[in-house]
Amino acid sequence: MRFIDANVFIYAILKPKVALPEAVLRKKTAAKEIFLRVNAGEPVITTTVHLSEVANVLEDAAGISFAGDFLSAILKKPTISVEAVSVDDYRESIMLAQKSAISINDALAIIIMEQQGIEEIYTFDRHFNRSKVRIVQE
Repeated sequence: MRFIDANVFIYAILKPKVALPEAVLRKKTAAKEIFLRVNAGEPVITTTVHLSEVANVLEDAAGISFAGDFLSAILKKPTISVEAVSVDDYRESIMLAQKSAISINDALAIIIMEQQGIEEIYTFDRHFNRSKVRIVQE
């Protein structure tokens, strides 16, 4: 099982309103392929916090109704395990973020991955290179 970061959902779902650079188009293509595999049965894990990140972006870009519909569909997928986050998880992620110079939510993903014995993450965020997790973008 792999962790799936918020940016994978965002790259897969959002439709651009302007022409995008080639690098962004490649990320969108890769994100869509990951999302198709998850829809086809590949199990992944994320957290309520990471889905909240997705919700914030989708609400701004496409409205509350779209964001709500998308997240409702995600929560119904048996292949996507959504982990709750405790206050202690967040405290630990703050310390890891400060120690590793990564964002608090990236640190949170690492904390949850360690708790679950997961070593790979679907993400387009290079900050994870500062950790022991293996980034997968295929």
